[in-house]
Amino acid sequence: MNEFEENKYLEIKKELLQSAIDKKVDTYFVNRNELTHYYNVGKMIIDAQGGEERAKYGDGLIKKFSERLTKELGKGFSTRSLKRMRKFYLFQKGTTVLAQSQKGQQMAAKLTWSHYIELLNIDNFNEINYYLEITNKYHLGVRDLHKKIKDKEYQRLDDKTKNKLINKEELNIYDNIKNPIYINAFGNAKENIEEKVLKTFILRDLDNFLKQLGDGFCYIENEYKIQVGKTYNYIDILLFNYHYNCFIVVELKVTNSKKDHLGQIMVYMNYIDKHVKEINQDKTIGIIVCKKDNKYLIEYSTDPRIRITTYQLI
Repeated sequence: MNEFEENKYLEIKKELLQSAIDKKVDTYFVNRNELTHYYNVGKMIIDAQGGEERAKYGDGLIKKFSERLTKELGKGFSTRSLKRMRKFYLFQKGTTVLAQSQKGQQMAAKLTWSHYIELLNIDNFNEINYYLEITNKYHLGVRDLHKKIKDKEYQRLDDKTKNKLINKEELNIYDNIKNPIYINAFGNAKENIEEKVLKTFILRDLDNFLKQLGDGFCYIENEYKIQVGKTYNYIDILLFNYHYNCFIVVELKVTNSKKDHLGQIMVYMNYIDKHVKEINQDKTIGIIVCKKDNKYLIEYSTDPRIRITTYQLI
């Protein structure tokens, strides 16, 4: 190492040693201090590499730092760990959620380094922001965060929803509906199932199903009986959303979506509006969960309250 790199190494070593001391001395501030030290180390690495642009083209210096730190301080300073600290600095510095925002800094302090290890494995900063916000909103532990990332929750959002999140626009009741919705088949066969079997799978893991629709969804009843003229019909699943103050009709289809499905669910929605909904409640919406979606059905549908999503058995 040249003199400049040697000095930067000594600064990094000093910062990491101070982090270890803080963990032992001050339990209350241990998390905030740890993040601060790792942020500082990330900045020092960038400086030692000659700035952000040059840091993109090689990690030889990080490898040298890692080898010396491991030799002098012990385990925990692998090349991967130092790269995470560098990425943590860039993330804190560059994202709209955290950079130059007091609110952002408060949010960051609520997460542990273990949370950030999960987040920093993601390349897309907008995706990191999404998981960062829901982790703070729902007080997710590391294991819960890991599951959401593994289940590709962000990727299953509609592109319009992602743009709203980026632009900080208000979301509506449809925006957080995942596509596909993952349904636990509990080790059963995953092909050629009947609608009643699909519904049974959903009801066995109802909390998970509701969470994949978004916030505020509550279960009312399955096989909800209604009378249209002299004929009895049965709504697959009837829900209510306390955030948006409306009923939700859910129809399950183990086939591709068809125009007949739209007509059926519109009848059910109109029935709920006429015979069940209170005057102070908003109009009923409909969600069709099917095996495969025909995107043109919704494009040419006359009722904007209907959404179609697909399911995937796992």
